[in-house]
Amino acid sequence: MNVYESILERRRAARLHMTLLDPDKQSATEAATLAAEAGRAGTDAIMVGGSTGVTQDKVDGTVLAIKEAVRVPVILFPASAANLSPHADALYFMSLLNSRDPRLIVGEQRLAAPIVKAWGLETIPMAYLVVEPGMRAGEIGDAELISRKSPTVAVQYALAAQMLGMKLVYLEAGSGSPEPVPAKVIQAVRKAIDIPVVVGGGIRTPEAAKAVAAAGADVVVTGTIVEVAREGDALRRIIEAVKAA
Repeated sequence: MNVYESILERRRAARLHMTLLDPDKQSATEAATLAAEAGRAGTDAIMVGGSTGVTQDKVDGTVLAIKEAVRVPVILFPASAANLSPHADALYFMSLLNSRDPRLIVGEQRLAAPIVKAWGLETIPMAYLVVEPGMRAGEIGDAELISRKSPTVAVQYALAAQMLGMKLVYLEAGSGSPEPVPAKVIQAVRKAIDIPVVVGGGIRTPEAAKAVAAAGADVVVTGTIVEVAREGDALRRIIEAVKAA
């Protein structure tokens, strides 16, 4: 069973939680410690990636250290073709569909594809959609931000992603966002498509995590709460809220 199949299998039992770690925000050893805490708290996978300052050396070191520390899948969440590692279990082969920059829609993917094929790394095609306020992800991605007030554009992009053959749709409010993606946007996207919906950004409390999951997120992603709080119980409460939704 590959990583994507395992995600679908685990989703049949409960909603999933994934922990995002940025290789530029801590050393590989620290990332491994955080990943181990997340694993004990019940996270379903560790995502490795960041918007700026990430090199392949950092990614390689972080992935290898995390794999020594946990037994859940380690999935790359790259900002560019320079943020890859052959040591991961899988790669979100993602396209920022609402970017104004063609490089982030298909350019970086063009550069990455031959490398990923040579490595034999599992790819999980994913549409990445940045929702207001977007934060650093929106700035770096030159995103035409999706409105929080109306789900229409989000639904259009999500449907297009499914019809293009993508296997996941990721709704991103941005790391450090004051609030998560609104429930009505998540609900509308979940109702419109058949593939799993991933939601991240601005999720810092069990209440926020439960609301996002209850709105229809199949996978809830948190990162800042792990990197900043560094407190396993806080993450455990968030994961429990996701699983109970």
